[in-house]
Amino acid sequence: MQNVTLNNGVEMPILGFGVYQIPADQTEQAVSEALAAGYRLLDTAAAYGNEEAVGRAIKSSGIPREDLFVTTKLWIQDAPAQDNTKRAFETSLNKLGLDYLDLYLMHQPYGDVYGQWRAMEDLNREGRAKAIGVANFYPDRLLDLIINNEITPQVNQIETHPFFQRADYQELMRGNDVQIQSWGGFAEGKNDLFTNPLLAEIGEKYGKSVAQVVLRWLTQRGVVAIPKSVRAERMAENFDIFDFELTDDQMAAIATLDTGTSLFFDHHDPEIVAWLSKRRLDG
Repeated sequence: MQNVTLNNGVEMPILGFGVYQIPADQTEQAVSEALAAGYRLLDTAAAYGNEEAVGRAIKSSGIPREDLFVTTKLWIQDAPAQDNTKRAFETSLNKLGLDYLDLYLMHQPYGDVYGQWRAMEDLNREGRAKAIGVANFYPDRLLDLIINNEITPQVNQIETHPFFQRADYQELMRGNDVQIQSWGGFAEGKNDLFTNPLLAEIGEKYGKSVAQVVLRWLTQRGVVAIPKSVRAERMAENFDIFDFELTDDQMAAIATLDTGTSLFFDHHDPEIVAWLSKRRLDG
């Protein structure tokens, strides 16, 4: 497994396993199979409703805690955000059955972002969150957070796939020592990704699937990827991407697929802002 080094020296695997949209009753088995396949980076969130199942799989795996890299995410907190962020962190930690997190992300760029971030900075200083970062932050929000706070986010997890490649934004993040991480790396199959002629042709040259080409493209760009699957054979396939390398011409060809726009939702859209900002987690 290849690692990336975050701006505070923490090592993070460049390929992991995500559990977004995996039902809680299927998550434990899926995570257990992912760990058996070799994954050591696990990505969940309070909003996914499956932290407890991830925790059970970690406990039953017998894998030493220090060999795992576990991420979860903070949902938008009511005031006082700083106190409620710390309570939310404790809730997630208890559900996962862990003493610390490797990475704690602010899931959305809304609410009292500053209050939430101050609490996350405290958790980082205490060593309870080895690294902290954000998700779904566009350049303006990310730079605002960096400029006006003490700790620069270690990671920004954003929509990144062949149809929305974020290359310019990745360069901006690199210039500010923020690691880019992809969600939706397969675009959830939109735009017929899995039958895309260009990606399929490249895959044929290496005896690889379209999914493997996409994951190789992401990781070769230095983007941390967290593919999701509930099928053990697909997990193993997704993990098997480090025995080939795309050429410069192939990388350039894939770059032509970029539409420059989200296939899911725009965090600048007032309706999206209102919908996400009003959502609260049960309990």
